[in-house]
Amino acid sequence: MKILAIGNSFSDDATRYLYAIARADGAHIEVANLYIGGCSLALHHKNMLTGERAYTLEYNGHMTGFPVSLEEGLTNRAWDIVTIQQASHESFNPATYTPYGEALADYIRTLAPTARLIVHQTWAYEKDSERLHQIAGYDRAEDMLGDIVAAYAQFAARIRADGVIPSGEMLAALLQNGVPRVHRDTFHASLGVGRYALGLLWYRSLTGKSVAAIPFRDFDEAIDPKTVDIIKATVDSFASIPF
Repeated sequence: MKILAIGNSFSDDATRYLYAIARADGAHIEVANLYIGGCSLALHHKNMLTGERAYTLEYNGHMTGFPVSLEEGLTNRAWDIVTIQQASHESFNPATYTPYGEALADYIRTLAPTARLIVHQTWAYEKDSERLHQIAGYDRAEDMLGDIVAAYAQFAARIRADGVIPSGEMLAALLQNGVPRVHRDTFHASLGVGRYALGLLWYRSLTGKSVAAIPFRDFDEAIDPKTVDIIKATVDSFASIPF
C-alpha cells in the first residue's frame, strides 16, 4: 500500500512509526508526508496554484530534506491513499475549510485518480494548556474536540471522502482509558505514546487489521508494557475504514 499524507507536523506525528509498524506485522506500507509546519488547507491551496516546492518530503517516517511541490508529490507514485487535514489552530472552525479543501480534493482526484481520498481528523490541545485557552479559545479540551470532530465530518461529507481516520477521538479515548499524557508540548503528539497510538490507528483504519499482536517496540521515547496494552486495546476498539 502506498500512502501520501498532505499535511503538517500532525501528519508527521501520525506517520512516524507507520512503516515500521506495518513491517513488524509482515506487511509493506510505503508512506510519504508532504511537510510544512502548521500548514493549513488555505496554504496547501496556495501551493497548489503556485507549484512552489514548498514542502519537505518525509519518507517512511524520516525526513529526507528534499523540497517538493504538491504536484510532484501527487504524481511521483500511483498512490493508493492520499490524506488531507486542516491545521490544528483552524481545525475547529468549519469556515476555514472552504473553499480550499474542496479545490484541493478536486486537484488530488485529477492527479491521483486511482487513490482513495481520506480525511485525517486531528486532535485537541492538552487540557488546561495556554494554547487551548489563548489560541483555540476553549475552556475545555472536550469542547475543542467536539468542534473538531464535527468540522471534519462536515468537510469529509462535502468532498465525498472515502473515510476519516479518527485520531482526535482515539487520543481522547486513551486519556479516558487511563493513559496520563498523549501530548509532548501541549499540542503535538508525544514521541512515544502519542505517535505510537496514531501509527497503530492509521494501520488499523487503512488495512482493517487488528493491532493486538503487532510486536513493534522501537520507540523514540519509552512506553511501559501496560500502556502498550491499553493503546492496542483502545485502537482496536475503533472500526477500520470500509473500502
